[in-house]
Parts: sequence; structure tokens; C-alpha cells
Amino acid sequence: MDLGALSSGLLTGLREGVEAALIIAIICAYLAKTGNNRHFPTVLAGAGLAIGLSVVLGIVLYVSVGGLQEPYEQIFEAITLFAAAAVVTWMLFWMRRQARSVKGELQAAVDRALDEGSVLALAVLAFVAVIREGLETSLFLVGQANSADQNAIWILIGALIGLAIATVLGVGFYQGSRRINLATFFRWTGVGLIFIAAGLLSVGVHELIEINAIPFGGQTLFDLSGVLPHSADGGNIVGQFLRAIFGYSSTPEVLTFAVWLTYVVVVLYLFLRPMKPTAPATVGAPA
Repeated sequence: MDLGALSSGLLTGLREGVEAALIIAIICAYLAKTGNNRHFPTVLAGAGLAIGLSVVLGIVLYVSVGGLQEPYEQIFEAITLFAAAAVVTWMLFWMRRQARSVKGELQAAVDRALDEGSVLALAVLAFVAVIREGLETSLFLVGQANSADQNAIWILIGALIGLAIATVLGVGFYQGSRRINLATFFRWTGVGLIFIAAGLLSVGVHELIEINAIPFGGQTLFDLSGVLPHSADGGNIVGQFLRAIFGYSSTPEVLTFAVWLTYVVVVLYLFLRPMKPTAPATVGAPA
């Protein structure tokens, strides 16, 4: 068992799964509160369709990468890794801005669907709410699987465990029996995902250096293979763990390390800095 790959997939599945589970829980809790429990199957059908499409997309992407030859395989892997890092970065800052208002926006959307008398609108609402999380999860997991190579199966197993935990948390949130400090949860899992995204970004740069698509920065910056090797041949579990989660390399190139360090410093600063309070709307004086 690759503990690093398992933990990496678990964190991704838990983070994304909790967001999707809470969205569905909020919709269902509001329907129950307004006496519209009969629409639960419609909401779950929309969510299930979104999950199914996300799984299909992830499989297609992963199989497509495995069927390419050099150097196209490295190019496609690099693009996938860059896209995964970009998506998770956007998702982190979107959630940072929208966490305070997402519940009210969902309830307003449910009200509009009920007022219009459209059961299909509820299914579409659930589908749209979940498909974003599902597509992000699929893309992110494919990026992690590409960087993990033969340990990709443990990425998938970890993600499934994380999604199962997220489902339990979603049910608990709906029933009111589980209290979660969402601000703290998203803050610390967000920090973890920043380091994971930095690893994906640096591995993508390494793939391009490997095929000479980037003609500079390929010199080895340092060599820790005698102390903390990242390969399975070294027999060091800690190095393999760091490799699977954070893209660690015991022999990083100058450019890959510079990209990793720059991303971590800049994104951590932007993510952890206090948010500016929203200015109240100014009411004009009557004529």
C-alpha cells in the first residue's frame, strides 16, 4: 500500500466531496423545511447524473493519457497537471469568497424552482451544483494519478474513502446531528491542497524539461537521494509519501523547484490573508 498516494486521494475526495455533499444537504434541508420532501428523488437524480458524467470524464482522460506515445504523452500529462493545478487554485479562491453566501443563494434558487412549479428545475439545480465539484475532482485526480504512475490505484482508493466520509458528513449536516466548523475545515484543507497543486505544477514542468520542450532550468539543484529518495527503489517510505502528495523530488531541477516555491509562497499569502469586509451599499438621499 502506498500511504502517500492514499492520503493524497483521500484529501482530494474529502475536500471536494464535502462541498458537493453540503450543497445537496442544504437543498434537501430547505425542501424538508418547506414541506417539499417529495422532490428529494429529483434532487438526488440530478446529483447522481453529475457524478456519473464526472466519473466518465475522469476515465476518458486517464485512458487517453496512457494511450499516447512520447513525446505526446509527456505533453498531455503536463497539460493535465497544469489544468488540475489551475482548477484547484480557482476553486480555493472561489470558495474563499463565496462560502458566506452560498447557502442563501442555493435557497433562493430552490424558491425560484418551486415558484415556477418545475420539478426539472430542481434536478438541474442539483446537477449544476454538483457537476462543478465532480469535474474538478476528476481533473485533479487524473493529474495526481499521472504524477503517481504505478500507484494511481491508491489515489483512487483514497478518493473513494474521502468521498464516503464526505457523504456521511453530508447526511449528518442534513440531520443536524453533526456540527462542522466549515471555515476551519476549508481553511486547513485548502492549505494542504495548495501544496498538492504546487507539486502537480512542478511535475508538469519536469515533464516538459524531460522532452526538452523547456530548454533552460534543467540542471539538478541538489541531490538528496542518499538521504530522502523519492523512488520506491530507495526504500524510504517518507520520500514516497512526500512524492505522492506534494510532488517531492530528491533531485529537483532548478526550474521545477523555483516554480514550486514561487507558487507556494504567492498562493499561500493570497489564500491566508484576511478578507476585506464588504462595504455596505450606499443609499442615495431622497430628492
